[in-house]
Amino acid sequence: MKISYKDVSIRYAGPKDAEILAKWWNDGAVMAHAGFPYGLGTTAEKVAESLKEDGDTSRRRLILEYENTPIGEMSYRNKAEKTAEIGIKICEQQYQNRGIGKIALSLLITMLFDKGYETIILDTNLNNERAQHVYETLGFEKTGVSYDSWRDQTGALQSAVDYKLTKPDFNTFFK
Repeated sequence: MKISYKDVSIRYAGPKDAEILAKWWNDGAVMAHAGFPYGLGTTAEKVAESLKEDGDTSRRRLILEYENTPIGEMSYRNKAEKTAEIGIKICEQQYQNRGIGKIALSLLITMLFDKGYETIILDTNLNNERAQHVYETLGFEKTGVSYDSWRDQTGALQSAVDYKLTKPDFNTFFK
């Protein structure tokens, strides 16, 4: 699978991507927002092995590319009947805050609705106001906030915002 719009594309992650995923996942600066300021401490071999478990009925890890260069990752997970949970991380800092995430999310969400999903859910750190703005611009509805609901690697309490999106509410970037 590969879907594209202009210079932005998304494709399934495969074994050849294990090295870059391990690099990103081990980088505390990249992973801090997800609660891992020290990184995951994984290996490319472990990542490659875990990618073998990906499938359409469970989950898919995806590579986000800009001008055919990997710049981040996305994922979707089958959570319930016709509900998918998604995630996105632009890992290469020079590509953040350039509108690429909004395009990539529009591509992924369009694909998931075309596959028959009716609801898309996600969560983000309460402090990640930029992401919340993007999600709300795309039509996501805030469904709740879980205050001090988990601890990051340093032991600091973190809060999360939950969102959901249905097809009629989707404000695609492509309109």
